Order: sequence, then structure tokens, then C-alpha cells
Amino acid sequence: MSGIFGDTLTFAQEEGGDVRLVAFGDDKYARYETLDGYSVVYDDDRGLYCFAEADGGGAGRRFLSSGTPISRPAPDGLPRHLREGQIHRRDVVKERLMETVPEEDRATTDPDTLLTFGPNQGLLPGFVLSEGDVQGLTILVDFPDKPTEVTVDEVSALLNSPNFTENGNICSVKEFFRTMSTGRLRFTNTVVGPLRLSLPRLAYGLKVNRGRLVPEALQAAVDAGVDFSRFDSLGRGVVDSLCIMYAGRTEFREDLWPHNSRFPAQIGGVRTDLYTVTSIGDTASDLRIGTFCHESGHLLCRWPDLYDYGTAEREGDDFTSAGLGTYCAMAAGNNLGDGFVPSAVCVYLRRLVNWTHDVDISLPGVHEARQGAYDEALIYQNPQRRDIEYYLVENRTRTGFDSRLTSSGLAVYHCDIKGSNEFQNGTPVGHYQCALLQADGHMDLETNLNQGDGSDLFGPTLGTAVSHSSRPASLWWDGTESGLTISGISAPGPVLTFRTGEQGVAGTLVTGGSAPGAVIPEDDAGGLTDVITLEGQGTVRTLTVTLDIEHPRIGDLRVVLMAPSGRRAVIHNRTGGDAKNLRVTLDSQPPSLLAPLIGDSVPGSWKLKIADAVASQSGVLHEWSLTVRTGT
Repeated sequence: MSGIFGDTLTFAQEEGGDVRLVAFGDDKYARYETLDGYSVVYDDDRGLYCFAEADGGGAGRRFLSSGTPISRPAPDGLPRHLREGQIHRRDVVKERLMETVPEEDRATTDPDTLLTFGPNQGLLPGFVLSEGDVQGLTILVDFPDKPTEVTVDEVSALLNSPNFTENGNICSVKEFFRTMSTGRLRFTNTVVGPLRLSLPRLAYGLKVNRGRLVPEALQAAVDAGVDFSRFDSLGRGVVDSLCIMYAGRTEFREDLWPHNSRFPAQIGGVRTDLYTVTSIGDTASDLRIGTFCHESGHLLCRWPDLYDYGTAEREGDDFTSAGLGTYCAMAAGNNLGDGFVPSAVCVYLRRLVNWTHDVDISLPGVHEARQGAYDEALIYQNPQRRDIEYYLVENRTRTGFDSRLTSSGLAVYHCDIKGSNEFQNGTPVGHYQCALLQADGHMDLETNLNQGDGSDLFGPTLGTAVSHSSRPASLWWDGTESGLTISGISAPGPVLTFRTGEQGVAGTLVTGGSAPGAVIPEDDAGGLTDVITLEGQGTVRTLTVTLDIEHPRIGDLRVVLMAPSGRRAVIHNRTGGDAKNLRVTLDSQPPSLLAPLIGDSVPGSWKLKIADAVASQSGVLHEWSLTVRTGT
């Protein structure tokens, strides 16, 4: 399935013309809001979107149509950002996810494990087709009110061409899987159509017609003489891959939402099973590989989504996190470059389908991570939970499939095949299946602040970047020390080097000082910046800062300490009113303003920035100093 995370999209109505709505969710469960934040539902009787009202309360709350079209003012007293109850949302998702489970596996499948768990050793239930020659069938369909001029040849090029770069696509679907699998999977598609369905396009986006598109498309293919037995590469009596592409741009509702599910139907000597649905677009210029690759990853490799559905049934989890964000094509990465340049499939999922060989990084020494070496898995195993919990390291330099990532450098993932991306709280019983250790320590993916930013991956680092005392720390999920320490990370590039094994001696004191006697500019946001360079190794266990600033009114001053990594601590923020001179010593014992810097790498340039907000009398930074006690 393909998730939407607050995008503003255009939706058709039977009456009243197109409308712009903000969408959240995927084909299993979605919520829609007006641009000013009112939740809406499609009113089938009126043929248009109306403001949503709540039916009941608590976890079972459901939406009903208010009967008021969104072209009118919202009903009096209607709250913004209304949501259906958690239990109702969860029940809808579980019901639809169970539809994706093969009939023979349903009796032994707990629907709870499908909520971004991988019940089959990290993967979804069903037959895995990750090696060899796989010949898929792609059926193009259009509608009485929406014919398509996109040709079979144009779609075939998108799916199969060895040198496809039309409209900015980085490659074809076949080349994407060939590259990710290092030649192990050769996925091609025979394209037929376009075949005409019976109803107008919008009808397949209505709940009343849910489940109608796929059987109609299959019957149209049968009527056109398509031989389905050609698409059973292993002689299982099952069609390997069935993809349906419909005319027009993607409509994120009901059958038209891009998705992967099951439809078992006996056709001749074979039966259909898993299928995907995506859109063709209005013209050939809309053809893009991102969503097709994401949905095919579910269908062929049985990869789970690495984003959060926000439906976990536990107290306080009425919250959707970003999961792995843009750092995997099976999370939000399929949408990078507007879907023309999806990100790579992360090494965690590639390893689950045996596309990689392990490179053990547990022994101390210098290791290489090669960008685009998709057959390598640099791994640090938990000896008590081998092949269940482990760390993986990967070079995600911004080039090739990763050229549209917001960050560039070394990715460190904490993996557990028994985890779930429903659980973003990072506890032994509630943690991600695959979590990115974000280098800035902000955990923006877990808090859904963004889908990835420029400081998530580890860039050049002289000392220790990851250890038991760093932030984030390399602990196992039960809180015990893993022993993984990463230091000496080189700059992003085709080959990125790093060292494993402890650096420096824990408990070492590292000190530095500066006495610039520098004037602080008045009424200048840029202020004064002074630098102390520390030479020690390890991470910050404790930190002490001493300041001697002469100023007639310290309430005008803002003082920020910035670590070499870019993390910062605001240590004085225009407090103190008319008091004179800021002469203080701060330590990191909690609660402390210096807490954001604990666990950061010690060596490099530490910057003190002082800004004076008011043009009055100037001040002077006489001197300042740092004392750090290191961890490893």
C-alpha cells in the first residue's frame, strides 16, 4: 500500500466539481480534511463531500455525514481535526489487511501481527518471489468517461526498458528490482489493453462499489483472450504477478487508491492471487516508477510497510509516526522526486529476502561501506537473538537512487524482526521493526515531525559517533549494552569508511578555553561567535561551561553553545532583566540546560554564540571554558 502523509490533493465529486482536500492514511484506512482543518466524508446520497460529524464517542467513534457540503460554512460548534475512534480505525485496518492473507494462512494468522509486523520472519504472509525470471501481467483499464491515450508501448517501456529515463524517471521498474537484488530478480511485465470498464471512473472510488474494479478488469482480460497460464513461472498453478493500472491520475479513495491485496479467481488452469492497483496518469508524462515499485515490493517480496498506520491498540498510541520516512522505498521513499526517483530499498528488507551477504563489523577495525553495494549487509548481531535483533550499517550518500534524500552519509539501523513500526516509543515491548538512529538525536521520525531531514545520517566524525553512551545510543531493545561503537566516520562518497571498537578512555577529562575580549555587536541577530577546539576522543558524559560576559543588562542577551555535530543548547535566553554581567558556571547534572549535548562526540569545534537583542550599551565576552568528562 502507498501512504499519504498530509498531502493536499484533488478529489472528484459527482456534483459540484473537483475539491482540494488534505489526505492522511492509505488504502486500508484514510482520513480527509478541508484546507482549514475540518474532517470530511463523501456523502454517497448527495454525491459530494460533506463535513463529518461523530457518531458516538470514545475509541469506537465513527464518522457520519453532517449533510452540509464543504462548499458551505461548517456547522456551528463543529471541531476541527475530528478523528474516528482508535478501535474503529484499528478494526477497519485489520479487516482489510486480512484480505491480503492467502486463504490457507488465515487460520494461523493473527490479524494484530499484520499491523506493520512481519509475521513471516519479518515478511508478510504468502509466497515470496524474490529470485529468477518473473513474468508479470499488467492490465490497462479505462472508463466510459475517462478513456486513455497512453499506449501499451509507453507503459511497457516504464516497466521493462533497460535504459528508461523518460520524464525524469531514474530507470524502469525492471531495472529498479534488478539493481536492488544485484541481478537476482528479473521482473518483467507483459502489458495488455487498454480495456474498458463498465462504470464511470468516480464510481470505483465509492464505498458502495468497493471491490468491483479488480474482478471487472480480470473479466475484461479474459474476454480479450489473455492467456493467464503464461504468467505462472514456477508451475504452481498461481499467477506470479498481476498489476492493474487505471486511466487518469491517482485518486486516493477506495478501489482507486494504489494498493496491494488478494483476489483469488480460477481462470483456465491457473488462479490469481496477489495483485496491485496503480494509476496510468492523464498522459505518458505522468508515468512514474515509485508507486509501482512500492506495491510490487509487497506483491513479490512480501515486504511490510515501514511506516506507522497509527492504529496500535495500546494506551496513548493515538499517534502516527513517520516510521523509516524517506529512507526506504517501502516507507515514504517511493514518493521522492514526485515518484520519478524513489529511494533505495533499505538493507534491512533486502537482507530479509536473501539479496545480501553478511559482512560482520563486530571485530574492531576500519570498515568500508560502498554506496550502491546492494548485495552487502554490514551487520552487528545480538548474540542472544541472532537474526532477530541486530544493527545494520549502510552508505546512503546522495547519489543514484538516494539522490533525493534530505541527508547524506552513514545510516545506522536498529532492526528486530519481531518489532513493528506501529510502536514508536522505543521500549523493549514497543519498538520499530527497523529504526534509523538519527544522528542529531532528535527522533523526528518517531515524533512525525518530518519524513527525514538533513541531519539524520552520520557525516564526517573525528571521534565517537555511536556508542552505549551516545545520543542516540547503541543499546539492545532490552536496555543492555550492545558493544557497538562507531567512530572515525569519513565524508559521504562512493566509499565511506568508519571504525568499530572503543575509542578513547572513558572518564578522561578534556578541557579548552578562550579569552577573546571581543565586543558583542548590539541589535544584531548574527551576534558574536567564538570557538574552542577540543582534541579528545569519545562522547560527552558530563559537561561544564564557564562564562565571563560583561554587559549592562543581561536580559538583552541570548547565549547558545553548539557542539561540533551541530546540536545546540540554549544556555541563556534573555532572562535576568536589568542585572549586570553574566558570570556563571553551568554543569550537566540534570535538570540542566546542557542536557541536549550529552552523548555528543567530543572532538572538533565547539562554538559559543552571543546575540544582543537591543541597541543600548555594548558588552564584552572576556573568556569562557569547557570541561568534558568522556564516555566511550
